Amino acid sequence: MRWLVDGYNVIRRDPDLRAREAESLEAGRRALLGLVARRAGGSRDTFTVVFDGARVTGGAPGAGRVQVLFSRPPRTADDELMRLAREGGAGTAVVSSDRRVQDAARRAGCAVLGAERFLDALAGAPAVGNEDEDAEERPRDKRGNPRRPSKKARAAARALRRLRSP
Repeated sequence: MRWLVDGYNVIRRDPDLRAREAESLEAGRRALLGLVARRAGGSRDTFTVVFDGARVTGGAPGAGRVQVLFSRPPRTADDELMRLAREGGAGTAVVSSDRRVQDAARRAGCAVLGAERFLDALAGAPAVGNEDEDAEERPRDKRGNPRRPSKKARAAARALRRLRSP
């Protein structure tokens, strides 16, 4: 599975990562990339972390299963994520709490996870409650099993299980 991660969106949803970012943007990026790299080490999945702007300092971008991508103005990280989601389609999971990015990823057939759920899964937190918590309450169609989660919810749940598995 290919994971597309909205870098600054995820950093700003976690107090520890946000504190590192307060030191410097580079420190925040390194902290997030460290978390992702630890998870990618025991996985066949690939991770692309997308940030706004151009790399100014630091070493080479990620190696191995973690790739770092910086958007080039006038494009934003959100624009790059939406483009990559369209290219990836099914078999791709997009991590962002930005509604515009989530909607574009769903239209492309990608699984979608909010930043908080992604961070919980990276930390090894067990799944709790409704796996479709990012979706709004919508009236259901009268056909089919009303207890079965939506196709989008099942795709997100599969992505989370894959992320949580050792």
